Amino acid sequence: MSVVPTRYDAADPDQLEAGLSAATTAIRAGELVVLPTDTVYGVGADAFDPAAVRRLLAAKGRGREMPPPVLVGTAATLDALGSEVAPWARVLVEHYWPGPLTIVVRQQSSLQWDLGETRGTVAVRMPHDPVALELLSRTGPLAVSSANTTGSPAATDADGAAEMLGEKVAVVLDGGPTLDDRPSTIVDCTGSQPRVLRAGAIPVAELRTVLAGAAVALDDLTVTEDADTVGGSPLEELGADLGGTEPEGPATGA
Repeated sequence: MSVVPTRYDAADPDQLEAGLSAATTAIRAGELVVLPTDTVYGVGADAFDPAAVRRLLAAKGRGREMPPPVLVGTAATLDALGSEVAPWARVLVEHYWPGPLTIVVRQQSSLQWDLGETRGTVAVRMPHDPVALELLSRTGPLAVSSANTTGSPAATDADGAAEMLGEKVAVVLDGGPTLDDRPSTIVDCTGSQPRVLRAGAIPVAELRTVLAGAAVALDDLTVTEDADTVGGSPLEELGADLGGTEPEGPATGA
């Protein structure tokens, strides 16, 4: 017998608190949760629970070769997850987080998690959505991918997410229609120069302006939107990070 996920209206303060509590409990129990972000809706799991991550990938209909990105609640968490973060990458983070920027960095070797075939990288983003940020403050980093089945458009409201994922998730946090349906811009920060893997909500020209304004010494901002790998790892369909239905985040990414 299928189980309908419990849905909470984030616009109602009482329901929001009840929903956040239920979502936190579900995450800690290894279950999946649908949450709004500032791009599209995402489906999240405890990033440090391998079984939960496998459940997330199965819900979307994908394998370990397409690991999810990770959403964080504070910019400071970047250094707990990533290593060798370039100064120019920090400029972008300071300017755009919270917001629709996903950066791909080398992951800390000490991390005890299994997001899939990451080849030592992780895609990280801090979303600009109050519901998502409050949930992240309670759960810690979440593996989050777009709330859709592979091959379908990313959900821009809770109805669309619930229709596609249904009984595969335990809780749905309904934050209303998203304000933007564009995916996040993904920048590969694992090399000596930045490489745009997907130009999404943040235009490439704007990234160049921000870096130039910070007097960052770079040869150029390479754009390879047709790239399907980073650091030797395949990109996933990013969706909510998390954004639309284009290739998403790397090796770990989301």
